[in-house]
Amino acid sequence: MPQIQLGPHAISRVICGANCFNAGSHLSVFVNHAMREYYTEAQILRTLKRCQQVGINCWQDGLGNLDRYQRFREQGLQMHYISLAAGEPAHIERLRRGGCFAIAHHGEVTDRMFKQGRLEQARDYLQRIRDAGLVVGVSTHMPDVVGAIESKGWDVDFYMTCVYERHRSRAELEQLLGQAPIPVGEVYLPEDPPRMYRVMQQTDKPCLAFKILAAGRLSDRRAWVEAAFREAFASIKSADGVIVGIYDRYSDQAAENAAFARRYGGNHD
Repeated sequence: MPQIQLGPHAISRVICGANCFNAGSHLSVFVNHAMREYYTEAQILRTLKRCQQVGINCWQDGLGNLDRYQRFREQGLQMHYISLAAGEPAHIERLRRGGCFAIAHHGEVTDRMFKQGRLEQARDYLQRIRDAGLVVGVSTHMPDVVGAIESKGWDVDFYMTCVYERHRSRAELEQLLGQAPIPVGEVYLPEDPPRMYRVMQQTDKPCLAFKILAAGRLSDRRAWVEAAFREAFASIKSADGVIVGIYDRYSDQAAENAAFARRYGGNHD
């Protein structure tokens, strides 16, 4: 399995994401219900152990699954854990004690601060992560956020970068499309990934691309899945990785993702 360096650890270029385990499909309430039904604690452990078997050695999740991660380690799971967090400083110490080695400032909060002209306020939280001895990251869905932080020379180690800018306002969608979809929800535009990939190339810091499958919208056909992996690995630096949620109810997605990483994720720059 191709690997990248994130702080002191070598991690697989494919990282297991969080949303499927947490019933957050970004598709529909019906898919959320199906994921919640399927992903019992026992099934999450089976999926993660399968990840481990095929070479995926890192799980990205949040504070809500930290206790579960600790239980899984007691049951033999050997995976790194990276998290999102924002707001409450006490969460940083709890994540550190629980075995998390890297924290990224939560993307939803990051982007809201950026849009409101308050991005500078995130720096205090990032410094707290640094002071805790953890690897410091920023998550975002907006290429402009990475550009702003890079231009200011912030003390960060990595970025988590959503390749789709999925939370545009109605006014922004009307300006782009001439009209807004009904209902206004998450809109995934094919022009977005190249924009984020360019920004990832422009920073020398490791970036972890996420939602490369447009939150499952590109999962209907194997050819679409393979094309998304191929495009991602061809467009990012060899120091970068991808985070992909796994819903293995109908196929061995852990093995499939690992195979795509081996096929397309070798060094190329």
